Amino acid sequence: MRILKTTADLKTIEKGGVLTIGNFDGVHIGHQEILAAAKRSACQKKIELTAMTFEPHPVALLHPEKTPGILTPLNLKVNLLADLGVDCLVVLKDSRQLLNLSPQDFVSRFLVENIQPAVVVEGDDFNFGAARGGSINTLQNLGAANGFSVSVIPSKNIVLSTGQTVRVSSTIIRYMLEGGHAADAAVALGRPYRLIGKIISGRGKGKQLGFPTLNMEKPNQVIPAEGVYAGFVEIAQTENEIYSQKNKIPAVYSIGQARTFGTDFPLLIEAHLLQNKIGDIAGGWMAMDFIERLRSQHKFKTEKELVAQIADDCRTAKRILGT
Repeated sequence: MRILKTTADLKTIEKGGVLTIGNFDGVHIGHQEILAAAKRSACQKKIELTAMTFEPHPVALLHPEKTPGILTPLNLKVNLLADLGVDCLVVLKDSRQLLNLSPQDFVSRFLVENIQPAVVVEGDDFNFGAARGGSINTLQNLGAANGFSVSVIPSKNIVLSTGQTVRVSSTIIRYMLEGGHAADAAVALGRPYRLIGKIISGRGKGKQLGFPTLNMEKPNQVIPAEGVYAGFVEIAQTENEIYSQKNKIPAVYSIGQARTFGTDFPLLIEAHLLQNKIGDIAGGWMAMDFIERLRSQHKFKTEKELVAQIADDCRTAKRILGT
């Protein structure tokens, strides 16, 4: 997949291709439906599929205090989009000048003057231009006037563990994770939610208790609610190697403060691996895939009670993870 980052690079895109535009944070099943439809169209016409995304999120510039948490950092997003068949990814650096373009000017500047797509594929809730003033209907009208067609893909709905039906969006997935609903988030994403970060030195308390942990440096992502989770870890020496790893190690995660040992600890992100012999991992990276939340965090009266609970968590995680 080619990655383009400047306006000048847009002239290298194959004319008459298929284009889809969006933030794609999470690359969830709604995004996947759009990308799959766009890829089918590209394959039928034997042309390229180009995706256009934005960095940072527009809200980060317009209303920094309301900036949404990140589900998929750019490197993870790039890898997910490549896996879904995108041939060319345009990463536009957001600026106030860009965000102030009217829908008509955005189409004129980027689509008509540079990319010249034959087909644009978007979801039915697509908005673009200054103040999100352009809708999918606006895009269809502009397409008819400028020589490209617009294919509209319906939103995706899922049924939550509560029985409630919701429309899948990046916003609802953030709410799920912030509420600890990792299993529901995995359904909406079409895969487990993933944190990626550096491995750092911990306090060594887990090892003292008989349950050594890997500790993750706090990443710039949405962190699931404090609690204990079952999941799979992948380990590599560099961040780039994480994306090609296939060795999923079953684990129990703990996210929260070590309240049993006091109140002065920062948020800890820890993974106790449920298998041994993982090799030298000093200074490496890890990915944490969240499968299911086991319980909330709470303070234990004694270390003995804590050890018994961790042992029970490990047994439950092994059953859930099939190990």
